[in-house]
Amino acid sequence: MLFNSLSFLIFFPIVVSLYFAIPHRFRWSMLLVASYYFYMCWKPEYIVLIFASTIVDYYAGLKMGKLSERKKRRPYLILSLFTNLALLFSFKYLDFFNDSLRVVLNSFNIFYNVGAFDVLLPVGISFYTFQTLSYSIDMYRGKRESEKHFGIFALYVSFFPQLVAGPIERSTRLLPQLREEHKFEYENVIEGLKLMLWGFFKKVVIADRVAVYINQVYGAPGEYGSITLILATYFFAFQIYCDFSGYSDIARGTALLMGYRIMNNFNLPYFSRSMAEFWDRWHISMTSWFRDYLYFPLGGSRCSKLRWRFNLFIVFALAGLWHGANWNFVAWGSLLGFYVIVSPFTLQIRKKVTHILHIDRSVNFHEFVKIIVTFHMNFIALVFFRSSSMANIIYTLKQFFVFDFSMRGILAPFGKSEMLIAIGTIIFLNIIQIIQMRHGTDQFLTNESKWLRRSVYILVAIGIAAFGKFQAIDFIYFQF
Repeated sequence: MLFNSLSFLIFFPIVVSLYFAIPHRFRWSMLLVASYYFYMCWKPEYIVLIFASTIVDYYAGLKMGKLSERKKRRPYLILSLFTNLALLFSFKYLDFFNDSLRVVLNSFNIFYNVGAFDVLLPVGISFYTFQTLSYSIDMYRGKRESEKHFGIFALYVSFFPQLVAGPIERSTRLLPQLREEHKFEYENVIEGLKLMLWGFFKKVVIADRVAVYINQVYGAPGEYGSITLILATYFFAFQIYCDFSGYSDIARGTALLMGYRIMNNFNLPYFSRSMAEFWDRWHISMTSWFRDYLYFPLGGSRCSKLRWRFNLFIVFALAGLWHGANWNFVAWGSLLGFYVIVSPFTLQIRKKVTHILHIDRSVNFHEFVKIIVTFHMNFIALVFFRSSSMANIIYTLKQFFVFDFSMRGILAPFGKSEMLIAIGTIIFLNIIQIIQMRHGTDQFLTNESKWLRRSVYILVAIGIAAFGKFQAIDFIYFQF
């Protein structure tokens, strides 16, 4: 079930009404049934995968909770890791590695006759497997007690607001909330609806509109000139942000209406002043997961510089692979890791350049330049993320750097009115986010004056009604 669908607009009010109408002791079971139904609307039989993961991790958690020594808990951690990673590998990566092996063996004239594994990727599998793995790893480390209530644990794994595209919640944060009694609070309802409104604006007004342009241009990049490809990539930067952060806003708002607070997954990432800061602001639940459960165990930065660089590269490459079973995602993640790794080496050069250009004489201008440079470093990396082949990546990047001033096809995917709406709504988005940045809040204009808030809410609502695309287009991160 999609958030941007008529079925959700019917499903959600019914769930919230039932939630507050029934006694607290029955709410977990109602939410569990609702969450399973929410997922089964996509493909019913794949609920078996969530249930299998839930049973294994619940059992492993119970066993680890009874053991005081970490060494004795290790077999149950291995059971959890093996089960979840085997599910993830089988449904998401098996065909990728099979195809890659075929290419390698064929290059050595070795016949490889294993055909493709035509398996539909379960929606959200990367999210719920990582969420339940965090519980098992925390249990192994002795950071929490085991959850004895199977139904509550099953709800933690399948909680519908963030089930299919995150945020990837931690058991230490979400599980206690699932046991608490949440009363109807007017403030939560208002704040939740505002988050949902802003999320829908990002998704149906901006992301789904520019998707038409991006799909056509990146579907056949050879037919377009430099300016069209550059514009399509700018659009994609805002599509992927608005699509994913829009989902996160709707998820947070949906949960908040019932009293649950899930983490903010985005914190104005395009205002970052370095790539390291960007990854502290973008898809925060995923980056913090890789930091806590992979980067730190590898040694983090508390090791030799060579090992530190290796740790960073491995983490970023695997984070890229997490996004999709394709080498372009690995290249995307590796490039982002390269940015972070080389940053210390270029520090003195960057200082000299800013001094020569007198950029450092104004703090505000210097900060602005760093934001622009960081955005465009990510802009280049997005070509790897969005392109369908290495040939298309090379062609597109060549057009960026061998600028031909060609306007070929710039309006082909859009009419003039659609182009103006797309650019205008992106400008509006950035104005609102500049206001948010200046006041240091991750909420939707929480600290602004009443007249400004209400004016923005009205504009957003009008924008959704007038310019929204209501074809129930999938969220980008559903494929991950």
